[in-house]
Amino acid sequence: MDMRLEVVVLPVADVDRSKDFYKELGWRLDADFSSGPDFRVVQLTPPAPAQQSYASFAAFSDPDGNGWLLQEITTRLPGR
Repeated sequence: MDMRLEVVVLPVADVDRSKDFYKELGWRLDADFSSGPDFRVVQLTPPAPAQQSYASFAAFSDPDGNGWLLQEITTRLPGR
């Protein structure tokens, strides 16, 4: 079964600041809409890796203190 992480919901204090932060990292803006003054959805997608093995790591925190640890996959191992 091919499993992928598709959506992560992050509560943030300042939507525009967070949106700008992720866009600066090269993430693509897919959606930005609201259905009232107290509800806004912003969807961003990280850039796709250029290769497919486990290689480099990156870690960072966004302006709201959400921590991220990313692992690049360059080749899938058998059975994974």
